[in-house]
Amino acid sequence: MGLLKRNPFGHILFLKKWLIRIAGGMTHRRYRGFNKMHIEGSEIIRNLPDTNVLFISNHQTYFADVVAMFHVFNASLKGREDNIKNVGYLWEPKLNLYYVAAKETMTEGLLPKVLSYAGAITVERTWRSKGEDVKRNVNPNDTENIKVALNDGWVITFPQGTTRSFKPVRKGTAHIILQHKPIVVPIVIDGFRRSFDRKGLRIKKKGILQSFVIKEPLKIDYENDSVEDVVEKIEYAIEQHPSFLKVIPAEEIEEQVKLNKERQWRY
Repeated sequence: MGLLKRNPFGHILFLKKWLIRIAGGMTHRRYRGFNKMHIEGSEIIRNLPDTNVLFISNHQTYFADVVAMFHVFNASLKGREDNIKNVGYLWEPKLNLYYVAAKETMTEGLLPKVLSYAGAITVERTWRSKGEDVKRNVNPNDTENIKVALNDGWVITFPQGTTRSFKPVRKGTAHIILQHKPIVVPIVIDGFRRSFDRKGLRIKKKGILQSFVIKEPLKIDYENDSVEDVVEKIEYAIEQHPSFLKVIPAEEIEEQVKLNKERQWRY
């Protein structure tokens, strides 16, 4: 690899590689040490093509979810079987791995800016900004950047656009799926909200069993499925359809009530 070789977004790959190595080394014990992570489906990762793959997942923290995915994906590609033992799997990380994140989140502070360089596709949320409800049109540059990233590699997205459970899946994700026809791989995570603070930077509680389940790619009829059909498939796949409400763990309900109270106090 040339020292100045860049990806389609102008990021220097040599620098990105070292950022992933350093950040991965610093965060490894958050998932295998202070806490434990139960992983299922690593063989699915190994069988995916190198480009045009879209991962969809529920969302529990701003950053810890994405960092865990960098660990699990790279470990799986290096032959680890449902584990992230020996962080050496990050010595030659997958560099064409991207994730969709709110632009306002990735510009607040030095660490988010560093994490942004590691693979963020920043987008302007059309429904919320700085804690306020808004309504604005989709920025065409955002959708174009996601297209570029899919053409170059893998993209992680959180289709609810929030860390709160059982919020509606945004139709924008369904539009992207029907337009670009990627392989869509669902992931269901749990335990991250109990392990970390809301941003996913500070360890809130140790000894938590985190779960990370990779499911088989969704079956989507790209020619005949409607946006509503795809939205419903996503909701079921990431276990955020209203029918799953009856099985929310009690501790998650308590945490959600606490977060709502904090928001009411803050705003």
